[in-house]
Amino acid sequence: MDLNLPPKVTDRAFARLGEIGAGKDGKALRVAVEGGGCSGFQYDIALDEPGDGDLVLEGEGERVIIDEVSLPFLTGAVIDFTEELIGARFVIDNPNASSSCGCGTSFSM
Repeated sequence: MDLNLPPKVTDRAFARLGEIGAGKDGKALRVAVEGGGCSGFQYDIALDEPGDGDLVLEGEGERVIIDEVSLPFLTGAVIDFTEELIGARFVIDNPNASSSCGCGTSFSM
């Protein structure tokens, strides 16, 4: 596995950021990994401003940012946006996660 493979962001995720006007407000979608959750790690997804050391992924005039501590946990991951019966949300398909919980926000490695 290539440890330097950055996460990918789908067109749907960038389009959703455009719909909510994130870029116009100078914001980006921050994807972070924190300790905790029912499986050991959990995702923290929020609108934020880019900071020093953040990886910035750009598309369609929008940005997704990942801090350098979270980046190794997200190698090769895909950040997407989905609309399902349980609601519309940003989701992360992470090949590094050995197991995840049903809600999709917590995982283990």
